[in-house]
Amino acid sequence: MNKWAAALPVLRERNFRWFFLSRSINTIGGMMTPVTIAFAVLTIDNSPQALGIVVTAEMGMNVLCLLFGGVIADRLPRRTVMQTCYLVMAAVQLTLVTLLAGGWATVLWMSLLGAVAGGASAFSMPAQQGLIPQLVAREHLQQADSLMSFVRNGATFIGPVIGTLLVASLGLELALAVDGASFLVAAALLARVMLPPAARAATSLFGQLREGWNEFRSRSWLWVVVLAFGVLNAIQIGVWVVVGPTVAKNNPSLGISGWGIVLGAEAIGMLVMSVVLMRVHIHRLLLDGMAGVSLIAIPLLLLGIHPHTVPLAVAAFVGGAGTQVFSTAWTVAMMERIPSAVLSRVSSYDMLGSFIAIPVGTMAFGYLASHVQIRPLLIIAGSCYAVVALSTLLVPSVRSLTRLPAATAAEADA
Repeated sequence: MNKWAAALPVLRERNFRWFFLSRSINTIGGMMTPVTIAFAVLTIDNSPQALGIVVTAEMGMNVLCLLFGGVIADRLPRRTVMQTCYLVMAAVQLTLVTLLAGGWATVLWMSLLGAVAGGASAFSMPAQQGLIPQLVAREHLQQADSLMSFVRNGATFIGPVIGTLLVASLGLELALAVDGASFLVAAALLARVMLPPAARAATSLFGQLREGWNEFRSRSWLWVVVLAFGVLNAIQIGVWVVVGPTVAKNNPSLGISGWGIVLGAEAIGMLVMSVVLMRVHIHRLLLDGMAGVSLIAIPLLLLGIHPHTVPLAVAAFVGGAGTQVFSTAWTVAMMERIPSAVLSRVSSYDMLGSFIAIPVGTMAFGYLASHVQIRPLLIIAGSCYAVVALSTLLVPSVRSLTRLPAATAAEADA
């Protein structure tokens, strides 16, 4: 750790080191969860429809609880909120182990547990977003986010592999128990993070919700980008999750294995860029960020124009790198420009606006891919993605947003 701390100043900060260890274990465990849960559902009912019901229950509860998750994370100690969510997730996994071992598991039980897990995630995500600025100095925010992104992107590879190996070697119940134990370890490590007591909220829960909304809508750069991402995420997830596998399966020049390579290339692009951004600072936050994320339009277009493995993998790598530029720039902008006392609430509005149209996108592209020609559909989708992403730069507050000097950032947080 000393060698890493010398290379990465953010690791010299004790509280962040414990938070980083906790989040790393939690992230790897979280990436194992979809694999273990999917095998659990298919063990009960070997039907894609059953898996869809469970996933929908989890996603639906997540969206429903996001705003209240932001309020609670600003109202109570964020470390405590995160620890509680980790313990709830551990309880969900260990309850499922008991149900499977006793032969009592059903799709209904899985859906109910999925809903509890989705709700816990809705409280955990805003708390995490609001906690990081309390742990690191302002000048280290980008490095902290890049380091966390490196772990998250790496876990995208490692987590599913570990989950699959555990299921194959230990069996489903023991694999789920290991997954649940990872949440317990993460909660224990988070206890080492020492923060001053949180100030008691002077307003009601719904009053705080209104305060978060007022903070959100008062910043044009914020709501413009969130509005854009409501469209961008619907397009990207709709194409990448629904149409992409269909194209791959029916195109011998790509195929299922080729599609796996393409998805891996995208994740590698994000991983590599997260390493680069530990050292290279972004100054023009949203100009660089929105230009970076617009690069996702390239693989979307190429999927329709020339769906071959190698060029599509290269394009996905570039798109993944651009996505990471935006992700880091956006996180730093939020942490610098939003007062810490309302950061979790504002983050919950951000997440809600960005995620809410994703189910619409998946349903719409599923329908369109079955009723229109896929090639022109993807060309139009990729073109719309680029237009929407780059059009945000027509807004002066988006185009001109830069890093704040340390003194100014401290005043904004006061």
